[in-house]
Amino acid sequence: MQQASPAVPIVFVRVIDPVGSGLVVSMARPSGDATGFTVFEYAIGAKWLELLKEVAPRVARAAVLRDANVASGIGQFAAIQAVAPVGISIGLRDANEVEQAIVAFARGSNGGLVVTASGFGANHPQLIAALASRHNLPAVYPFRYFVNAGGLICYGPDYLDQYRRAATYVDRILKGEKPRDLPVQAPTKYELVINLKTAKALGLEISPTLLARADEVIE
Repeated sequence: MQQASPAVPIVFVRVIDPVGSGLVVSMARPSGDATGFTVFEYAIGAKWLELLKEVAPRVARAAVLRDANVASGIGQFAAIQAVAPVGISIGLRDANEVEQAIVAFARGSNGGLVVTASGFGANHPQLIAALASRHNLPAVYPFRYFVNAGGLICYGPDYLDQYRRAATYVDRILKGEKPRDLPVQAPTKYELVINLKTAKALGLEISPTLLARADEVIE
């Protein structure tokens, strides 16, 4: 869209890395005719790993599902590695490859999954959640639609809120402000959702402390 009509203002939402993706020059000063809202910062990857250990203390090995061909897949994995070197990365490109990799990982004991944000994941939440359940692997996800599909637990932004906030930017631009003068903003609302039905199927007992922190519990 930028290349086709560079003079038309663009307000984007749910972008993981607008600078790394080349959409803007910087978060504070986008410079061009595009601005908007990021879906989260890479540091959230450390929180996903922390939640995996909290929801399933027996987990001693973790595999990270990510798309290594995009900047966001590299950044999210790096943030997780900075906290605790995981060493195992499962690429999110082809459904058969993902299934084969998870089957191979599940042959070991005390394993768990950290599912990062990706286009593949957005299109295949049922597949990933089903594979995790089938192979008895506790997994943490970035968005609630994974939990709605049967996933165990998610922590991530309330992405519907981003569209509401984007509307305020559209309003300001229509009133004469320039996208280059509107900083790219990070999320302000995050949600923790737990699927107790899945937890029971995995033989996990969720602590009262974690349940109390949840924004929603699916029973």
